[in-house]
Order: sequence, then structure tokens, then C-alpha cells
Amino acid sequence: MNTITLHKAHSLRGEITVPGDKSISHRAVMFGSIAKGTTRITGFLDGADCRSTIGCFLRLGIGITQDGDHVTVCGRGLHGLSEPKETLDVGNSGTTMRLICGILSAQPFVSHLTGDTSIQKRPMQRIMAPLRRMGAAITSDNDNNCAPLTIRGGKITGTLYHSPVASAQVKSCILLAGLYGDRPTTVIEPSLSRDHTERMLTAFGADITSIGASAKVIPCEELFAQDIEVCGDISSAAYWIAAGLIAPDSELLIKNVNTNPTRAGILSAAKKMGGQIDILNKRTVSGEDVADLLVRSSSLHGIRVEGPIIPTLIDELPVIAVMGAYADGETVIADAAELKVKESDRIASVTDNLSAMGADITATEDGMIIRGGKPLHGAAIHTQKDHRIAMAFAVAALSAEGDTVLNDADCVNISYPGFYETLSGCIGR
Repeated sequence: MNTITLHKAHSLRGEITVPGDKSISHRAVMFGSIAKGTTRITGFLDGADCRSTIGCFLRLGIGITQDGDHVTVCGRGLHGLSEPKETLDVGNSGTTMRLICGILSAQPFVSHLTGDTSIQKRPMQRIMAPLRRMGAAITSDNDNNCAPLTIRGGKITGTLYHSPVASAQVKSCILLAGLYGDRPTTVIEPSLSRDHTERMLTAFGADITSIGASAKVIPCEELFAQDIEVCGDISSAAYWIAAGLIAPDSELLIKNVNTNPTRAGILSAAKKMGGQIDILNKRTVSGEDVADLLVRSSSLHGIRVEGPIIPTLIDELPVIAVMGAYADGETVIADAAELKVKESDRIASVTDNLSAMGADITATEDGMIIRGGKPLHGAAIHTQKDHRIAMAFAVAALSAEGDTVLNDADCVNISYPGFYETLSGCIGR
């Protein structure tokens, strides 16, 4: 599927179960691989990025079998990885690249890592610098602080690192290296990023202490296998949240969604915009907060999205911008320069595509300003092969007059295989 054409929807109705959380799926495979025993994962996200993680650990000598969303990882312990005979290819997955570097920095062998053209443009200095402080020998093959990377693993020295960015990938990379250190390792962030690593490593037996935006790990002798049930990804649920709020005469029940406070900024932002969202059936699943979300059509108004909430909804900002275009008044997104170094420059992608649909939007250095309320019309959408751009503009198309055509539409398979089929099933006839 290279292109898909979408039309205005008169209503959306239905019950939706979104794919498993991408961040948790990655970590379950990684942590299971360096734990002793057999880790069984249910609800695994069978998307391209998470398959890249499986592929890398297979090349590192780990036995992994997959049957749909069920994955079994035969872990070999903290020191059980084998030297890969070929380059580890992470595909389009920044999570795989950055987290695995922390693990490989402590291994007694050389590793080579690469990825697709998008990954080879994304900044890796943010993990290279702290890993080098910890004694790791990690280099950029093209000397541009991007992949491909070469890691000559060895002894790791624990450190205190003040991260200049609130990034779960950076934090997790350092904490994973810290498992192998000679002393404790502490990461302090400007604000708290998603905490899946801290929660799951604790379940696997690591000694981690979290206070505010600080996380400290004590080196350990071993991790131990767990059974992990992966809940639904709130980043995937965000598209249905936005669609249900924007499209007229709509009601969607989104089941089994991760509502971890470090991930659930989209709920706060949507409610602040006037969205009707009921949070039902709250529970805990494999250490994560989970609930069902009932979303109804709402009259939205503009808000400011900035400051400490940004790390909790960074991946949802493109669809929040779409909500802003359909809201009354002005929506401002700030403190989000990180959008420039995602799978695409999402500030440019969102601004260009919403402008093409007739929105009044201005890009800024760290976000955008959307002056909502103007009717949108269909347009040719350039996704830049970015899954989150494709899905955000599929939502935008639902209330736009005329046809909206997404190019490279199958990029959604990175995180949400079956997205368009689910969308088609919800559209009122």
C-alpha cells in the first residue's frame, strides 16, 4: 500500500483494542534476553520496530520464538550474550538503537549497529557522551554522531549524569549500562520522562530507586525472567481519542490502554481542550496503570501545551496539533524542539500538511501555533514515511471536506498494523 484515500466521516462508533505498547514490547524482549530463564510475553506489538529488537537479540545468541502477539525469550543472563557475526540492523527503531547501546557497551566483544536512512540521521551523541563517561568505547563510523555505530564493550564505571534532555531512551540506555557498573549510576533529567524501564527492571530483580526526575540503579549480579502482559499503547490510542472528539456524532470505547502518568499527557491535554473522556475500569497490569477510555464528540478549544507535560505526550503532539486545527481559538505547542529529530522533522511535517489542508498554522523553533476554527479540506499528505504523521492526518481527514490522500501510507506498520482496517470498521455508514 503506497497511497490511501480517505473521506469525511459522518460518525465514528465502536469498541477498539489498540496494539500492545511499543515501549513495553521493546523492553520486555531486551530485559528478558539479559535475564536468567524464560520470559513469556503476551500482547506483544508485532510491528516493524519491535521485530527489529527481536532480530538484534537473535543475532546476539538469544533464543526467541514468536507466535503473533505471544513471544518467548530464552534469556541467558546479564553476561550471556554472544558476539554477533554480522551487523545489528535496528531498522527504523530509535528505541532499539539507543537502549541496546547501553547493554552492548558492557559486553566483552565488538558490535556494529546500523539502521535505515532515517535512523542514520537521528542524533546519537546524546547516548554516546554519557556512555563514554562510563568507560564505553563507542564511535560513529561516519564521524557525524549518528549511526552506523561501533561499540567495543568493556568495563563500565558508574556515574552521576545530568541529562540535558528528558528522554526515556537516554535514561534507559544509561541505566542498562549501569547494571554492569562498578558503582551505582544515577540519571537526573530536566523533567521526568516515561518510566517503563524503572518499573520493568524492578520486576526483573534490579535495585532501582526513583525520586522525582532522578533514577538510580545499583549494579546487580543477575536479572530473573518474568511473565509480561503488554497493555495497549496510549500513543496508538491517541488517534482514536482525537478522532472520537473531533468527528461528529461519535462514541468510541478504547479498551486496555496504558495510562501510566509518565505517558498519559494526551488525556490531560484533551480534557483541558474540553474533550469528553471517561476513564473506566482502572487496574494494574504487569506493573503498569491500565484503563478503558470512553470518548465522545466534543466542542474543543485551544490551549497551551508546554513545559513538564511535553515528555508525557511527545509522540502525540502531531495529533494534538490536528485537534488544535479543529478547536476554537489558538493552540500553542512549545518546548518541543525534540520533534525535529523524530522519524521526520515533525514540526515541519505537521505544519506543511496542515497548511495544505487549509489550517492557519505557524512553525516555531520549538513547536507551532495553530489558530483553529478554519474549515479544513482534503489534500495530498506527505507522510515522510513517518507512522505518526500518517495516522495523525488520517484523523484530520475524517472531518475535512473532499478527499485526503496519504502517500507512503503503509508506514503505519511500524507501530500499528491494521490501523486503516480498524478505522474503516468504525466509520458510520
